[in-house]
Amino acid sequence: MKKTAIVSGASRGIGRATALALAAEGFDIAALAWKDGEKLEQLKADVLATGRHCQVYEIDIADRASHQPFVDAVVAEFGEIHCMVNNAGVSVLQRGDLLEVSEESYDRCFDTNTRGTFFLSQAVAKHMVAQQRQDGIYRSMVFVTSSNAAAATVERGEYCMSKIALHMASRLFAMRLAPLGIGVFEVQPGLILTEMTAPSKPKYDALIANGMTIEPRWGMPEDVARVIRTMAAGLLPYTVAQEVRVDGGLLIQRF
Repeated sequence: MKKTAIVSGASRGIGRATALALAAEGFDIAALAWKDGEKLEQLKADVLATGRHCQVYEIDIADRASHQPFVDAVVAEFGEIHCMVNNAGVSVLQRGDLLEVSEESYDRCFDTNTRGTFFLSQAVAKHMVAQQRQDGIYRSMVFVTSSNAAAATVERGEYCMSKIALHMASRLFAMRLAPLGIGVFEVQPGLILTEMTAPSKPKYDALIANGMTIEPRWGMPEDVARVIRTMAAGLLPYTVAQEVRVDGGLLIQRF
């Protein structure tokens, strides 16, 4: 039985690992990212090599006008949508003093991480609600937020604020969609080794060695993808709006 997953921010890091994990779970993949066409095409080839169908889309989710045409294109290509993974996001333009945060950086975080994700989720959810339920196929929506949805980092306050707002969005979508049989979850990654975090590796290598995380290693994109795969497979029944921390114990309160 065919099933389709949308993965945003799919060209690199957690998004790429998630697309491949969901392909292994039997999903065809609608992969979207912005200004990363070469990486998207490589992902497409890798998904096709697993025997699943894949189509790629260069979409800026901050542009709300692109949302409905994108959903229409996915439906035309795949027929139905069974899973949506909201992974696309941006960080701050520059870490620094909270008192010097620019409007440009603030708006960039909220336009993509919060506003863009909210309205793209809304467009996808409307289609999922309208489509006929298929026996044996679980439907889900996953929000990838951050450990910064729970822990403040003053040097990138605008990012933290955008992620805590997305945390609430995941709860709200769960309240709306769970009664219709659509599972909604949140994943809070901690220190995950990706191209984005690689420049900070020496700093965090030392912090990890000194006990910053309970499990003494970096998380890998595949660690997060495995959790998302579990959610999309419907293996967390009777679980509503639950945030799952993939952080090696980073956020456990300790004395």
